[in-house]
Amino acid sequence: MVIDGSRTDDFFKDYIIPDYILLPGSDITEVTYVPSCPVIVFINSRSGGQLGAELLVTYRSLLNENQVIDLGDKAPDLVLHQLYLNLEKHKQNSDPISSEIQMKLRLIVAGGDGTVGWLLGVLSDLKLAHPPPVATMPLGTGNNISFSFGWGKKNPGTDPYSVKAYLVEVNNAREMKIDSWHGLMRMKVPEQEPCDPTAPLELPHSLHAFHRGSQSDNLSTDGFRTFGGGFWNYFSIGMDAQVSYAFHSERKLHPEKFKNQLVNQSTYAKHALTQGWYCASLFHPSSRNIAQLAKVRVMRKSGQWEDLPIPSSMRSIVCLNLPSFSGGFNPWGTPSGRKLYSTDLTPPYVDDGLIEVVGFRNAWHGLVLLAPKGHGTRLAQVNRIRFEFYKGAAEHTYMRMDGEPWKQPLPVNDDTVVVEISHFGQVTLLATPHCRSRSMRAPPLSYTSEADHNIYNEG
Repeated sequence: MVIDGSRTDDFFKDYIIPDYILLPGSDITEVTYVPSCPVIVFINSRSGGQLGAELLVTYRSLLNENQVIDLGDKAPDLVLHQLYLNLEKHKQNSDPISSEIQMKLRLIVAGGDGTVGWLLGVLSDLKLAHPPPVATMPLGTGNNISFSFGWGKKNPGTDPYSVKAYLVEVNNAREMKIDSWHGLMRMKVPEQEPCDPTAPLELPHSLHAFHRGSQSDNLSTDGFRTFGGGFWNYFSIGMDAQVSYAFHSERKLHPEKFKNQLVNQSTYAKHALTQGWYCASLFHPSSRNIAQLAKVRVMRKSGQWEDLPIPSSMRSIVCLNLPSFSGGFNPWGTPSGRKLYSTDLTPPYVDDGLIEVVGFRNAWHGLVLLAPKGHGTRLAQVNRIRFEFYKGAAEHTYMRMDGEPWKQPLPVNDDTVVVEISHFGQVTLLATPHCRSRSMRAPPLSYTSEADHNIYNEG
């Protein structure tokens, strides 16, 4: 096959990893060419309708099929653990190529925000001395993480030409550190529930069950279960998560109806209407508003916990790390210089150890994001935030973490459900020149349009 006048193998050899590095128990073999941008490709074959499966076929036909992983067949933690064992073994046997590949390795993950978060969580858990940076390929409905770093929102092409163009971008992309955030949830569980690592709820991939919390926590008592996990884009509570939950529930029941991104987005909009998000005052009782459901406490840079007043009209709260939510909107915006001077706010950097807390009353309030300088109600910028839910207003609420929603039971007795979010290190993503995220440690990348540039000049 010839692409743009050159043989595909002449181009793709810069990305191909030899088998002896990928397969356990293999001996070092002679390699005549060292790849300049070796990649491991993780593809969620169930994402993007048929596109995930088609991408899998194309990548395996152009690269070494052993470096292209179907996340439906193999978990990323097992793949990366084995890869780094192989690299260390061959480095000890004086293989110079293994050292080069380890230093130059880049990961590609094709899927939605939940899939990206899954891989980033695995990288965080591995605690590698030189963790590889990650490029994202949008295959979900929202694709907020991909959009934040310039990889777009639309599903990519699956033909060899599109794959080549994407790999060129991966090779040229710049590394950018972003904050990791850890969510910890503690709740009382019925006595008949077995205390094993299987969650009694349909929680996101990144939330794992533990037998007990820390000894210093007053909720670490018998009958309470603790769940913890990381996120990189956002955590939200309230009506936005309720709409997302309705969408995901329907997709799980009828996956055959969700094979087109435009259809998925229109279905999502339908659920925003049927769940009462646009007529919240009629269909959403005020007893479910955040202020009636929970006490919110925050920790700023000073290191002291303090109560955060929540307006009584707020039906949704978003804890936002990246400038992209609900399909590409920036709920926080960037406060003007005058507002920065008169308040305790700072520009929303992705690597400053602070998370932005934004509130919304309803979907009409959310429509202000369509305006050039629109934003939600800015509540705080914090290093930690804690939601304490008590018995009272509702039997349940809805929560969402990096695109994955769940229905969260609330206390029925005098118990407490606690969700605490705290800063938890950093990971490295790859950014293109279309990147919308801002770093404290690097100048902004170039933008392709005035509209892109205006994102950083909102009031």
